Amino acid sequence: MPAPNRRSQNFLLNALPEEVWERLVPGLECVALSAGQVVYASGAPVHDAYFPTSSIFSMHCLLENGSTAQVAMVGRDGMVGLSLFLGAERSMSQISVQTAGQAFRLPAHVLHEEFGRGGALMQVLLRYTQFFINQMVQSAACNQHGTIEQRLCRWLLLSLDRLPGGELSMTHESIANALSVRREGISEAAARLQRQGAIHYHRGHIDVVDRPALERGACECYRMEKSGMDRIQFGPPARGDPESAQDLKTRPASP
Repeated sequence: MPAPNRRSQNFLLNALPEEVWERLVPGLECVALSAGQVVYASGAPVHDAYFPTSSIFSMHCLLENGSTAQVAMVGRDGMVGLSLFLGAERSMSQISVQTAGQAFRLPAHVLHEEFGRGGALMQVLLRYTQFFINQMVQSAACNQHGTIEQRLCRWLLLSLDRLPGGELSMTHESIANALSVRREGISEAAARLQRQGAIHYHRGHIDVVDRPALERGACECYRMEKSGMDRIQFGPPARGDPESAQDLKTRPASP
């Protein structure tokens, strides 16, 4: 069945003028993504770009000992596949699905063609790239200087900002892997936040009860990243109803 058009749920697609959107539509697929699905393996060729609408992607740096460290996350604020227009043919990191949901998938050749026009898409993606680099810088600073509780608050807030609701489906072990800390440390920090009334945790589901409390608990890194995310929303969509462009079908995304 045709899926509802979710252009407006991705900040970057939402920023494009109608004529650019019309050129991209024939190549766009609305795909369903499952948690843990690897879309780019480290060192593998990159064939498609992803514009999340209700999913969140996680970028991991793989170390020789087999451990990983999350360096960035991408949700409805951005795009996965920056290497496609930065001159790299292969992914330098592993990118997997942190939170299940949907995304628009766009073949590399379609992105290259529109980016090569030097118009609105190029401007939007370059602006987002600057934000993305700043996000990685802030992550490095937070991992170096923040406490586990501060880092957990920041991670929860950044995840919430990329989702339409106030609930997260993540285990303590998954969060510990994302933050490269021991599971016990996450459990202790989450228990303190629950006692404070900031969150409610039950069987892999985290409900944010008091967002201002989480914001007070996070370090300054979150406020700087949130400010950057607000700036890339670019305001309302271009003139015209995107649903009139073309129905897009939802299908499972192949690994």
